[in-house]
Amino acid sequence: MAEITNGVSWLAVIIGAMVSFIVGWLWYSPKLFGEKWAAGSGVKMGSADQMPVGAMASQGIGLLLMSWFVGVTANNNALYTVILATVGFTVLAYSGGGFSGKSAYARYVDAGYWIVSLVIMIICEGLIRHL
Repeated sequence: MAEITNGVSWLAVIIGAMVSFIVGWLWYSPKLFGEKWAAGSGVKMGSADQMPVGAMASQGIGLLLMSWFVGVTANNNALYTVILATVGFTVLAYSGGGFSGKSAYARYVDAGYWIVSLVIMIICEGLIRHL
């Protein structure tokens, strides 16, 4: 367990996850890709009081775990590992979206979000670790 906790910048992990979550809120909003993504995903855009709480909580936990993965690999000089894993999972999610009937546009929006989140987390890791 020590290998995945020692030397990790927890501030970078938390900030990376939080910034990615906020970017996701904007990413999937009607201001950016939300409406066309929703149509291509077969979901209805609702108001803020209709947010799916379970999905939002899962998203937050997933982003925290992903950011922790970035922190562990950065600490071990193995960032290519997290980049390869994220690209692999992004491709799998893209193909899974095709099986579930999402439009190509919706799958590209999802894939773009994962890659942007990874970049945000790596930047947070680099900036905060070197402060």
